[in-house]
Amino acid sequence: MTKYFDKTTENILEELEKTQKNFWNISRVTGEFLYTLIKSANCKNALEIGTSNGYSGIWLGKALKETGGHLTTIEFWEKRFSIAAKNFKECGIDDVISIVQGSACEVLKDLPEDYKIDFAFIDANKKEYIEYFNLIHPHLNTGGFICCDNVLSHKEKTQSFIDSINKHPDYENVVLNLPAGLSLGRKIR
Repeated sequence: MTKYFDKTTENILEELEKTQKNFWNISRVTGEFLYTLIKSANCKNALEIGTSNGYSGIWLGKALKETGGHLTTIEFWEKRFSIAAKNFKECGIDDVISIVQGSACEVLKDLPEDYKIDFAFIDANKKEYIEYFNLIHPHLNTGGFICCDNVLSHKEKTQSFIDSINKHPDYENVVLNLPAGLSLGRKIR
């Protein structure tokens, strides 16, 4: 296993990996991929739907700290919100992350019209991926990315999203055979 971060962060990631199934976290290799993508694309303003215990947010936040960016992450469950906040603070990235508690669809509907992002990561209610996509689309900058986890492991629940992004003239999309399947969409216009 490659070590990316300081000892405290690596220890927290290793502890969270032990509870991956309980908190529906992404795999380490998916985290590594997203971290590398954000850094190589020099993303600045990111949005995450589905904070859980903060595992994916640590990967996103660490990358954004290096690019001078910021992550807004949305979590429905208060208990998970609190765990994530603690993990972000202990990893030294709470200064680049804002956690919003609530329904992702409601939070997204309330985003200001001029709110722009260049990276979105979705790992929440699989049946709502299509709704998240439609709500994020107006806010995603041209050249920006929208990544969705579990598109192979939950194919029946995410298929409407995959069909929609594949047909959408403003996007290029590929499904990567990472654990659980990761959809990587890029807004081209």
